[in-house]
Amino acid sequence: MIIPIDELSQDTLEQIIQSFVLREGTDYGEQEKSLEEKVHQVHRQLKQGEALLVYSELYETVNIVPKQHYQPD
Repeated sequence: MIIPIDELSQDTLEQIIQSFVLREGTDYGEQEKSLEEKVHQVHRQLKQGEALLVYSELYETVNIVPKQHYQPD
């Protein structure tokens, strides 16, 4: 299920994005970026619809996925 980001408080959205970017294995290319830059980049992708905030009812988790990779449960 896609969660519209404008239905969340800014603080909640920020926490979800921070949790996402702090996961090991998240790749941001060859250049190292600060946490703030990574959070800003993901937030921009969510606002532009390039990435989606998705809740999995099966796993009861929230994740951020590229729009082209989204497959409903």
